[in-house]
Amino acid sequence: MYRKTAVITGASSGIGMELAPLFAAYGYELILTARRAERLQKLADDLVRMYGVKAHVIQIDIAQPQAAEALWKAIGAITPDVDVLVNNAGVGDSGDLATEDPEIIERMLHLNISALTLLTRHALPGMIARKRGKILNVSSLAGFQPGGPGMAVYYASKSYVLSFSRAIRRELRGSGVTVTTLCPGATHTEFEQTAKAGKTLLFHWSKPMEAREVAHAGFQGLQRGSAVVVPGLLNKLLAISPRFGPAAIALELNRFLLAQRR
Repeated sequence: MYRKTAVITGASSGIGMELAPLFAAYGYELILTARRAERLQKLADDLVRMYGVKAHVIQIDIAQPQAAEALWKAIGAITPDVDVLVNNAGVGDSGDLATEDPEIIERMLHLNISALTLLTRHALPGMIARKRGKILNVSSLAGFQPGGPGMAVYYASKSYVLSFSRAIRRELRGSGVTVTTLCPGATHTEFEQTAKAGKTLLFHWSKPMEAREVAHAGFQGLQRGSAVVVPGLLNKLLAISPRFGPAAIALELNRFLLAQRR
């Protein structure tokens, strides 16, 4: 019996880690990728034990140049058929652009934009040929905003993911391949520490969702073939709010909310 295969990037923590058992429960064979091999292997072992599925581990840092190509070759050595691609891996950083570390900026651009784009490009020909396939690209509520002063590169990268995903979804109409964009708001993940987002007024005043809730919403939306998934009622309202006011007001509000608490 044919068993579908799902690839999940950034599977060692957060939303990616919570998505993995959802696919396993549906009988998917899994290919899990991230930088931290020990965490990945533990997750894979747990999934094999709990669900009786195959779970492969590829340890790789896809924020590096040419890493997306290397990852796709490693995936091809496991299977020629990828039924689901989850582009979950991402990174963020807080601070004004003039003081941000250029290496962190370059890493953010490679991971949030280049790797996601190239992996999608590699996955599509096979999916189109088989007339079936699903792609889940993880963006953010930030993707709906006109900009994020204090997190300018991160916000722009997530706007790219949302725009890119919407466009290729239209290109693929009638092909049997769907593209779903998951746009969570504030969420309890390692992002709070790595991007220093947990110290912002946005995280302080909002009620972050749990990664498991976000993963469940994303998985359900993917299975339905939804275009965009925004988990949480408040987040849905925030996603449409930029349509009803000048961009200048949204930019000032975002600058205030993204300020670091003292």
